[in-house]
Amino acid sequence: MLTKQQLSTFRNILLKEREDLENRIEASDEKDLNKGHPHESVGELSSYDNHPADEATELFERSKDLALREHDEVLLENIDKALQAINEGTYGICEVCGKDIPIERLEAIPTTTYCKEHAPDQYTSNDRPIEEEILTPPFGKFDFDDSNDEGLTFDAEDSWQEVAQWGTSETPSDFEDPKAHYDDVNIEPDEHLGYVEDYENFVGVDMYGQKIEFYPNKQYEKYVKELDEEGIMTIFGDLPAHEKEPYTED
Repeated sequence: MLTKQQLSTFRNILLKEREDLENRIEASDEKDLNKGHPHESVGELSSYDNHPADEATELFERSKDLALREHDEVLLENIDKALQAINEGTYGICEVCGKDIPIERLEAIPTTTYCKEHAPDQYTSNDRPIEEEILTPPFGKFDFDDSNDEGLTFDAEDSWQEVAQWGTSETPSDFEDPKAHYDDVNIEPDEHLGYVEDYENFVGVDMYGQKIEFYPNKQYEKYVKELDEEGIMTIFGDLPAHEKEPYTED
């Protein structure tokens, strides 16, 4: 059981906190929280001439003020409940089990009338706003994709490579083992973008997968040169690029 001196100390603490809360709640009325819409508190007649971002700011601030006001009102109710328990001689005794509430708990939460085991609202929700599903990709969903369906899709890593080729804040001198070329600073700079095999960049077919044709470009010239160096390019002869038949092992 609490002594008279302890009860007097807790009463003074509760009364002081009650006074502070009442003053804060009274001061919050200056924000016109009783108004139905933020427009009424800032002197606006409508949203017509306001930027959506300004509207969002006003809505957020009004929601925050209302939440803080509600929190203060609940805390004020708990203080009145604790003061009533002091007057009735039940302060420091759990409402549920009737056991004494440890003095350490009362010092930490003077407004409580429950022991730790029977305190309400012990469940902490892990639910997050649905909007965070839109915000999460940059923070984990789109890491460098090591497995990207054999390169058949243009994934997050490809997006970074496409942008990084124009330069980043890193230079070869930023590394402990200096890179030989700026391209080496990027992630897999030689990786194909938009295709898998070398020939896919200069071979075309019709909508039925027939009429295979070659279209000359730098990648085609590089591919032909490599095949020629391997001694397997004689099958093409000197035909124009669009008339050459694709090389097969047959």
